[in-house]
Amino acid sequence: MAERAVSFKRDLSEWRIALVAWRLLVLQAADPVVGAGMAEHSTYRAHPWRRVEHTLGSGRRLFYQDAETLRREIARLDRAHKRIRGTGPDGRPYDARDAGTRAWVLLTLFECVVAMRRLGGDGYDAAQLEQAYDEFKQAVAAFDLPEGELPPTAKDLPPYFARYAREKLEFTEAARYLMGDLLREAPRPRRLWFLGDAGWRVVRGVVARVITELTAADLPPVVRERFGLAATRRGALLSLVLHRGAGALVARLPDRARYRSAEQADPGGRRYRPQRDTRGPRLDRFFREVLDQTGDGFVTVHDLRAMAHNVCWQLELDEAGEARVHEAFEGWWEQLRAAMDANGDGKVSREEFVAATVAGCDRDGAYLEQGLLPALRAVFTAADTDGSGFLEFDEYRAVFGGPRVHPVELSHGFRQLDTDGDGRITREEFLHGFTEFFTARADSTSGTQLLGRA
Repeated sequence: MAERAVSFKRDLSEWRIALVAWRLLVLQAADPVVGAGMAEHSTYRAHPWRRVEHTLGSGRRLFYQDAETLRREIARLDRAHKRIRGTGPDGRPYDARDAGTRAWVLLTLFECVVAMRRLGGDGYDAAQLEQAYDEFKQAVAAFDLPEGELPPTAKDLPPYFARYAREKLEFTEAARYLMGDLLREAPRPRRLWFLGDAGWRVVRGVVARVITELTAADLPPVVRERFGLAATRRGALLSLVLHRGAGALVARLPDRARYRSAEQADPGGRRYRPQRDTRGPRLDRFFREVLDQTGDGFVTVHDLRAMAHNVCWQLELDEAGEARVHEAFEGWWEQLRAAMDANGDGKVSREEFVAATVAGCDRDGAYLEQGLLPALRAVFTAADTDGSGFLEFDEYRAVFGGPRVHPVELSHGFRQLDTDGDGRITREEFLHGFTEFFTARADSTSGTQLLGRA
């Protein structure tokens, strides 16, 4: 059988990428700009597993999808990075849009794939490395980085990494925390729900030790030197066993088990199909089951007032609390009316709502901030009756429960919002879930199932 052609995209999609995922985060966090942004703008301390998922998920969108999906992902990253700027505790300004930092973050993704294969015993030869790097550069060309930010060839990468590590990288607070206390404090991943909190506390210590030892052993020597870290014999042995074992295993697996999806197993092959945009049916359902309180096929100011009244009634709010909720929902209605009521009759049809919402989210990354998200913030604040900053299940049930909602659906909706599986919902999780419901094109993200499975 002929040897399969090298594909960086395909290698990035292997399941064993998980072995270098923490290494990837540490390398990125060691850049002072990234480290400062993580310290002041990221929730990685409370949600480390989500940070890993988001990093790898963004990589999938950048490297496996069609040109339009790539454009949207870059636009999404640009919007997010515009807000990540300021002055760090050391007085140095930082801005996530810095071209050198963006190049470093992208190149760490490529470097970690190269390291994954090298450590697994199936490293690229010189020609394969150049081929993989050319594929990588073609994909990231859409970022429009200034000339010279990316090394021109793969053979230029080692001196680039050595120079960047010595001149730019620091053992930042974020990198130090990733290598230390974070893993010992990490909440239970949602997929390990069966362990329970007590079981996870036992397992967590072992997981922390393994990941810390593995990451220290796998970091480039120049980075270890910069951080003052030493690779232990135990770490080196652990790295050898895990990487070589994973490399030998995946080589024997069929593609459907080796890669995270068939499309990623053969990116650019004939099996690839662009994902179907499912926002229309999802928003149609939201209109019928949530917005149209009167059931007449239209949304008016009275429907939004009825929703606000229901929230206030369920929570038995005082006058000031009721005023805040009603004000937020009135603002949401004004946004709906201005954007969707074309004939000025004070009514919005289902078709108008779906079309205008899809177009608005595509056109403006802040579209939901003009109405929906302020209303949801008011709901969250009202429902958080003890002022803890979290919604426990009882508080969530007080707002979203009722005789028309089956307990299983209510529990399912709560789990979709509780992305780290710690049994409570932060305001960020709450808003993020609803944002996904309105904006995600595919039903593969958790927030798309807030109303239950369609």
